[in-house]
Amino acid sequence: MDMPNYKIGKTIFGDTAAIAAAYERFRIQPIDETRLAADRSSPFSLKRRGVAGEAPVAGVGTFNGNDKQTITFAPSKKPGWWIRRMDIPEQLDTQVDISNLWTSAQNLVMRSGSPHNYLRMVEHIVALKAGIGLDDVVLKVNSGDPPLFDQSSLPLIKAVEHAKIVESETPASFVTVKEPVAFGGRRGDFLLFLPAENGERNLRIDCAITWNTIIGEQRVLFDATPETFRYASLARTNCTHRQYLGALTIGKLFAATRNWGYNKKNILIHGPKKFYNEPRFHVGEKYLEPIWHRATLDLMAALSLTGVDRFVGTVVSYRAGHTLDCDAVRALYRNDLICSL
Repeated sequence: MDMPNYKIGKTIFGDTAAIAAAYERFRIQPIDETRLAADRSSPFSLKRRGVAGEAPVAGVGTFNGNDKQTITFAPSKKPGWWIRRMDIPEQLDTQVDISNLWTSAQNLVMRSGSPHNYLRMVEHIVALKAGIGLDDVVLKVNSGDPPLFDQSSLPLIKAVEHAKIVESETPASFVTVKEPVAFGGRRGDFLLFLPAENGERNLRIDCAITWNTIIGEQRVLFDATPETFRYASLARTNCTHRQYLGALTIGKLFAATRNWGYNKKNILIHGPKKFYNEPRFHVGEKYLEPIWHRATLDLMAALSLTGVDRFVGTVVSYRAGHTLDCDAVRALYRNDLICSL
């Protein structure tokens, strides 16, 4: 297929010239894997989708690997995704929405009400909203520390399947951007948002990364279907070998990493010339685990912070990360750039 060319559109924040220069680097970067649907209709039912019953899934704690943590997918009487801290029943549920995002500095933390009413590292969970078309659910947890899995987010998908996805009689609601817009970061990174047109009801993502390690340059172009999301859900988060060793040594001095639940099975470790454990997604001469994780379990998480609505259209990402993702979604609402379809 021909290399796609996108309209950059109006710059909402960032330097326009820097975005244009970064776009030229992105444009010539080869696409390593393409997974496009036959058409751009919705890959899910046009009715709202929830779960019929409850299904728990347990793993080691992400930030306290000494503890076992459980998350339970349960039916919701209200539209949208809700986080329910069972250990602090006096607190109200927290809606998964950009307005309740506490921080995106290292991972996404949702919080409302009390400072204790939070859930960390929600991105690998809430990405399921856009990934498998799950509109309404309650996430029951007993702490702010989510479980961690060797198979990344695949156990979460299996839990939802066990709970059984059901359709309601209520039509699903869709939002997109009113016009093409661009957001620039400070390190040659950018995001482009393009509106859904001609009756499109799906999400298309063109995502590229560049690393000065064995990861190198990687790029994928895909439509967000449940099949592609399930395929990508095995992609683990990654860290450099230096970061990994640092967490195991000097990291013991700091609360954030002292009891880290990460190990060589549930995180991909990379260095300048090699991976330090077995990478996944072997395509050609590359292992595309990092880009599939970035494109689905990180970027699609931010695109799931649209409250009760499904975001559709095209999103282009180059070298971006959590903070740019979430700042962009927030800016779409602050600048009245979102419209219903």
